[in-house]
Amino acid sequence: MSSQPIDHHEQVLLAEQRSLVISLSAAAVVSVVGIAWGLAVSSQIILFDGLYGVIGTVLSGLTLQVSALVKRGPSSRYPFGLEALAPIVLGVQGLVLIGAFSYAVIDAIQIILSGGGDTELGAALIYAILAFVGSVVVYLVLRRMGKESELVAAEAAQWLAAVYLGVAMLVGFVVALALKDSPWSWMSAYVDPVLVLVAAVVVAPTPIAMIRTTMRELLEGAPGAHTQVPIQEAINEITTQFGLPEPVSVLVSKLGRKVYVEVDYLVQVGQWTISDVDQIRRGLGALLAEPGLNYWLNVELHTDPDWDE
Repeated sequence: MSSQPIDHHEQVLLAEQRSLVISLSAAAVVSVVGIAWGLAVSSQIILFDGLYGVIGTVLSGLTLQVSALVKRGPSSRYPFGLEALAPIVLGVQGLVLIGAFSYAVIDAIQIILSGGGDTELGAALIYAILAFVGSVVVYLVLRRMGKESELVAAEAAQWLAAVYLGVAMLVGFVVALALKDSPWSWMSAYVDPVLVLVAAVVVAPTPIAMIRTTMRELLEGAPGAHTQVPIQEAINEITTQFGLPEPVSVLVSKLGRKVYVEVDYLVQVGQWTISDVDQIRRGLGALLAEPGLNYWLNVELHTDPDWDE
């Protein structure tokens, strides 16, 4: 079995924790400002944004704690580490977000049915501009680290959803202001709750994708092409380099940042030694030195055609 050098793994984890602290701090600011501003201007969509910030603060704190636990590595109690916590917390994030969106949608529908709301549109537009700019900045910061950490990538996905929410607020409040002094001024009262419905639809794919990723990893499903393609390319290269026949079986699964790879070859009796197997495995590990992932490799050379029965 082989894995990436510990020093690089430590660097990734430290950078991950710094990024999560940034996300946690930004989410805390958004939650306080959003709720206060939403109450002041009577805007459900801004309150929704503030609630999203509260949820983000809690989830960022949870994610930061998980990152610290994963950083401890294997122990006598958990000999394979705590990598499974990463997809679990990802699923929790998705479920909590879906719950929050569902509540916001029900509330928005009730407001629409009761005749709309009375939002101070000028002040609401100022918030929308600030929220959009802030979300873009945090998203861009996290996206860079998200290439090496799934936990940070999940945080970046939440902030990307916040960017979409900011765009929806900007467009909606501009339209509402335009309607206010027109023959359709009555429609401006419905813009705010309708924005909540639009935001929920636009943002919903993010938590759904989180839950799907959790289910796939915990059930040991095959990872996506972005993980499998480099592995297959490395296997092809090592097969050619050592003059091996085509592998009869390649199994890949992923759990957090840990990737399990099993490669089986059917070879002639007496042509290969245990030392050769070690060299093949080390060579494959060198080709798979991808930042942010920890590869667990198992290379088997079989002489029995019925080895898998």
